[in-house]
Amino acid sequence: MKKALVFSFLMALLSFPLFSQTQEQGDARFHGFGTYGLRWEEFGVGAGIEYFFLEHFAIMPSFTNYFPNVGNRTNFSADLRYYISEGISQLYFVAGYSQNWENTQPGNPGVRRTFNGANVGVGAYIRIVDWVGLSTEFRFQSQTPREAGFRVGLAFPL
Repeated sequence: MKKALVFSFLMALLSFPLFSQTQEQGDARFHGFGTYGLRWEEFGVGAGIEYFFLEHFAIMPSFTNYFPNVGNRTNFSADLRYYISEGISQLYFVAGYSQNWENTQPGNPGVRRTFNGANVGVGAYIRIVDWVGLSTEFRFQSQTPREAGFRVGLAFPL
């Protein structure tokens, strides 16, 4: 019975109509990703929506929740992406605004800090099948904690 359900689910996914994989105005993608910072070695998970407002130009607001050793930290980023290639593998440059909220002592009032700054980086969207792609990115954030890191996840065209 389990095999029949799994087979039915996979067949339903494969029967979806083909989605657009280009970077045309009005296209959008949902991103779910994991992130890892190289300096402080913190892992995080996040999600965002990428919207192509012009051909080859997209804006992607995203929200990330990090898991530091002590306390908690969240991040909001609004990134501008410029795609320099099309097809199965799409390379882009990213620049944007980022804001971190951290609390190193949860439960105690007055210890919450906010930092804002810029993001710069490079990334790629690699189509796996027509309805999902691999999203990879290397980025540097200028605000505290000032670190370079990787984002890797899946992107689903909407």
